[in-house]
Amino acid sequence: MGNIRQTNIKRIAIRLATNHNDVFTTDFDQNKLLVTKYTTIESKVIRNRVAGYVTRKMTYKPLQ
Repeated sequence: MGNIRQTNIKRIAIRLATNHNDVFTTDFDQNKLLVTKYTTIESKVIRNRVAGYVTRKMTYKPLQ
């Protein structure tokens, strides 16, 4: 069983990963800083969820 994420979190994460594919890594803490840099998300919870989804996508299969 996996986690179900909201569509807006997936949409933001996939857009970030495709536009800045060479910047994001498999390190969650680094991705948190990058999400803050490239977006205007003010909520810590949403930022962490987006960074977690980007990290998960980069771990399994880098987006092209």
